[in-house]
Order: sequence, then C-alpha cells, then structure tokens
Amino acid sequence: MAKAIHMMLRVLDEARSVKFYATCFGFAVAERRDWPEFSLTYLRSPAADFELELTVNKGRTEPYDLGTGYGHVAVAVDDLAAVRAHIEAAGYHPKDIKTMTHDGKPFAKFFFIDDPDGYKIEVLEKFGRFS
Repeated sequence: MAKAIHMMLRVLDEARSVKFYATCFGFAVAERRDWPEFSLTYLRSPAADFELELTVNKGRTEPYDLGTGYGHVAVAVDDLAAVRAHIEAAGYHPKDIKTMTHDGKPFAKFFFIDDPDGYKIEVLEKFGRFS
C-alpha cells in the first residue's frame, strides 16, 4: 500500500518560503540538501509526517508559471478564525472564511491564502472528513 510522503513546490526564494510556512502554519525545516544546480528543503508540521519539498533551482530569477493544472495544498487547523487572524496579523493576506454545505449539511469551513510564489493553500477547520 502506498503512503503519501511529500509534495514538491518550486520556489524562487527559500528563506521567504520557509518563513511563510513557519509563520502561517508552524512548519519547520526537517531536512535540507544542497547540490550545485538546486537545493531541496523539506518542511514538516509537528502534527503529521507529510512534508512540503521546496525546490530552489539556482540561478532562476523569473517566477514559475503555475499553469492551469495546479489546484492547492490543504492544511487542517483547530481554530480557523484564530489561524486566519494570526496570518493576517503577520502581514499576509488570507481570503475570507467560507462555509460549504452538501445536501443541506455542513461540509467544510475554510479560507485560501497564496504563498509567496502564488501557490494556493486551503486552510480548513478540523471537522468531519477533514479532522
């Protein structure tokens, strides 16, 4: 049986991205490896084994074209409003909190924020399938 272990994001500025994920979600550097052409930085939340792999291609100065295929990375939190307020107070720009229902019943409560490279992050309140 397969186990999801990480998702890779190409970023321009490693320090800027590490700061964003640490400030907004408490992710910490689990490991960093460096090669002449690129570096890999693995970020992990204390709450899960799944990691974000930040790939920095050295010498790249232009933002990446995210295309039309990328959707988002999702994280679940205990107190959605408090996390949103924390992120906003840190100087980032989270979108408004939304509520989604299905068949008239609560399904999800969430907001989105873009990371420094434009990747969308969905922040969900822990509930139901998102616990």
